[in-house]
Amino acid sequence: MPNTRMRLFAATVLVALVAAACGGDAGDRRLTVYSGRTENLIGPLLERFTAQTGIEVEVRYGQSADLALLIDQEGDRSPADVFISQSPGAVGYLAERGRLRPLDDGVLSLVPSEFRNEGGLWVGLTGRVRTLVYNRDLVDESQLPGSVFDLTDERYRGAVAVAPANGSFQDFVTAMRELEGDDATLAWLRGLADNGAPTYANNTSIVQAVARGDVPMGLVNHYYNIRAKAEDPTLPTENYFFPGGDIGSLLIVTAASIVDAGDQPEAATELIRFLLSEDAQSFFAGKTFEYPLAAGVEPASALPPLSSIEVATYDFDRLGGGLERTTSLIDASGLEAP
Repeated sequence: MPNTRMRLFAATVLVALVAAACGGDAGDRRLTVYSGRTENLIGPLLERFTAQTGIEVEVRYGQSADLALLIDQEGDRSPADVFISQSPGAVGYLAERGRLRPLDDGVLSLVPSEFRNEGGLWVGLTGRVRTLVYNRDLVDESQLPGSVFDLTDERYRGAVAVAPANGSFQDFVTAMRELEGDDATLAWLRGLADNGAPTYANNTSIVQAVARGDVPMGLVNHYYNIRAKAEDPTLPTENYFFPGGDIGSLLIVTAASIVDAGDQPEAATELIRFLLSEDAQSFFAGKTFEYPLAAGVEPASALPPLSSIEVATYDFDRLGGGLERTTSLIDASGLEAP
């Protein structure tokens, strides 16, 4: 019995020494994450992060724009340590409001400079390309438009589905505003509305409607159709990437940032570094069919290489300041979310 007690005492001391050497109990470091990405995508990664580091994570899920507005309203009282956004527009909004803490160079260097904030306030996690999904039983390749601006033509009346409330659609419209001006963008939006463009709640609904033949085509992110066809290869749907760097094939990033009100910047940095690790990036690529942005991580084999697509690029820092104006233009156009 004395030997047993001595062994238990020695084990207890050893655990205490290890905890002390690691800076204390990792369980004392808790992170609160506001995530515009869904639980089925982010949840498993956060569980892996906790298993590896011992850092517990609490998550609040919601729409990226809504969460960004909430963080701004909460101010210094915000419990958020990390903000994961489905779009750069939402993190850009917080960056403009001075609500983000700069990331360290070690994290920023993991991603090419075009996919991160110039001031180091956020970093891209994955990329998605805007595309036109179409039903090949209803649309001949010769009928596909040369530019996204052609979709207001009479020949596309009632044929092009959109999701006005979707964050990626709004980021795309913001980029159009910056490149073409508000008047041209509003004219395009009104052209879609006047052309009877069907509206849907999200990209998934559009792909499903196109697959059923309810509508011949729709503007979505590239991976929604890739996912659908991975589940059912018989679907008559195809992605069409607008040629010549047309803005209709804009590449948009998801992003991660550290909220300035958080009191765990080191743990927050650790989480973002984990999300850019090969393990997490490969999970994103395999789970969502998005393009991983961390250097050296390959996309899923089902995706065409980015080098083979004439994607439109854009200064993502310019998206944040235009979010409110963009939603106003969409509302004024007559495009109404279902």
